[in-house]
Amino acid sequence: MKRGYQVALAAMLAFVCVPAVAAPGIDLDAFVKKDTFVDIKLSPTGEYYAATVPLEDQMGLAIIRVADAQMSTALRLGKNTHFADFDWVSDERVVLSVAEKFGMMDAPQLTGELYALDADGSDKQLLIGQRVAGAGTGTRIQTQRADRVAAFLIDPLLEDPRYSLVSTERFALDPFTRAERLDIYTGRRVVAAIAPIRNARFTTDNTGVVRFAHGAGHDIVNKLYYRAGDGAEWVLLNDESASGHAEWPVGFSADNRTAYLTVEQASGPSRIVAYDIASGERTTVLADETGDPAVILHAPGTQVPVGALFLDGKPRTAFFDPQSSDARLYRSLEAAFDGHAVYITSSTSDGRKVLLQTWSDRNPGDFYIYDTVDKKAAHVVARRQWFDPAQMAERRPVSLQARDGLELQGFVTLPAGSNGRNLPMVVLPHGGPFGIFDTWQFDTESQMLASAGYAVLQVNFRGSGSRGRAFEHAGAREWGGRMQDDVTDATRWAIAQGIADAGRICIYGSSYGGYAALMGAAREPALYRCAAGNVGVYDLPTMHTHGDIQQRGSGTTYLREWIGERDALGAVSPTRMADRIRIPVFLAAGGKDERAPIEHTRMMERALASAGVPVETAYFPTEGHGYYDDANRREYYTRLLAFLGRHLGGKATAAN
Repeated sequence: MKRGYQVALAAMLAFVCVPAVAAPGIDLDAFVKKDTFVDIKLSPTGEYYAATVPLEDQMGLAIIRVADAQMSTALRLGKNTHFADFDWVSDERVVLSVAEKFGMMDAPQLTGELYALDADGSDKQLLIGQRVAGAGTGTRIQTQRADRVAAFLIDPLLEDPRYSLVSTERFALDPFTRAERLDIYTGRRVVAAIAPIRNARFTTDNTGVVRFAHGAGHDIVNKLYYRAGDGAEWVLLNDESASGHAEWPVGFSADNRTAYLTVEQASGPSRIVAYDIASGERTTVLADETGDPAVILHAPGTQVPVGALFLDGKPRTAFFDPQSSDARLYRSLEAAFDGHAVYITSSTSDGRKVLLQTWSDRNPGDFYIYDTVDKKAAHVVARRQWFDPAQMAERRPVSLQARDGLELQGFVTLPAGSNGRNLPMVVLPHGGPFGIFDTWQFDTESQMLASAGYAVLQVNFRGSGSRGRAFEHAGAREWGGRMQDDVTDATRWAIAQGIADAGRICIYGSSYGGYAALMGAAREPALYRCAAGNVGVYDLPTMHTHGDIQQRGSGTTYLREWIGERDALGAVSPTRMADRIRIPVFLAAGGKDERAPIEHTRMMERALASAGVPVETAYFPTEGHGYYDDANRREYYTRLLAFLGRHLGGKATAAN
């Protein structure tokens, strides 16, 4: 079966350039090369798979018949056009959410357009979107209507072969949102609900009726509203400013009498709570001592929540009812794929066949179809079949205490074949920073660095996600403060554990991670041997005046409440601390970056040069907040690895 599906998709994969065999050294192409697939979903009848396929300058969709493993149809929309997501909205029809590469960001951005096509390739329609027929896509897809709204699928309404439910919003900053019934063949829409809050997301019950809306306005205060049914008034269930916590819905029980909510706690991780619609009574159904519920698990063939996947260490699942058939199914799959995380991505409407993904720290991921009656699994495809998991680096979960006693969690990736002792190390703080967190998975950048001979340390400093509200809010206004202390404390922990060679440690990161790298170099000049910052922000007062964050009312509030008042931020800006830096620095940036405008990097470069600090730079004029083009990514990592190699002694790329 594995062979059959790979042959069936050969026509799509032929558009991807296959790199030549590399000379001895790091095979950088293996790490730069895109995944074979982005997403795969099983149709409601199990007759087809739909899969998104990354191509050189766009993304394609392939639909494959399960019975004979032959391609039924394929779709491409043209250069720089991608599919952000897709769903089966009936037994035969797929709706796709479109994104486009504009150059401003590292990844394609949502356009708010929805396309649809049948599994046999017929009846291709632009259902909602700004483009008129014959403009922009270079395809034969017909356009039903030009629209000045962005639309996103809420509920496919699989019981209704004609309609799906979508959210629509005008192109405006912090807009109000509508829920509308969409004819998936003509594009006609009828309003189903209007949200009482800006930037809203809707949740439906199991009959497709909109029951919840949650969002936040200019003040970034989260509010949750409920209504009893179509036409009923919205009732405020939770106001973060009054309760001190946020809540959001995750679904309904099969009989629609109980709603399940994720509820933040005053301390510790969030919980999932059962909310009795009739009585208003709340009962905790899932709580964990260390991590937030990261991904909701559903009963196959339904949208009924039954448990959650936790990602704060090695992935693990937990269920509302540990003795349920859903829990037993996951336990049997986890036993069969020992050492791997397991997640059911989609299923047939009767729940008999499920499509599941498995992954680990050394394996980028495999897809299988599993028959829950026959108890048989068949391999479909691997995300990156060119990697041999046995040859990849181990990623160990670690925990440590910060200087103020706060428990921190993170990961150490160790070069394959090493003894894990006295290694050159790269400290890699993540971007974001708030709500983002590193997880136990195949981390491409860490694996690349490990292949060069480096241990890689990643710590989920305060402000990171997955540990609850209090942990995340502990990072507010702590840029250059306690968040930076956490990175420093983790580095010293790695030295004390004997993992890192104290004389061979560099700090490197992107976006906020780039800021943390330069702040680490300024605050701890004796701890690091070199520093590298990519698409970073280095002059914090400038964030209040330049970039895309402050353009929205909610963005202005975010800058003030989470980063700090403009007048106070100069003291924690690397551009104004360059005279404290004593180590070589490598900087890189994209010319069209709107999140961290290139001027941040140019200011940092000038400050370092004026202070007599050795600085190397790489600028990519056509890129944004990261590097989407393969050639640019290859050049960037070639230069980064060469820089690290000169100062830590690790391998460079095969081309060097």
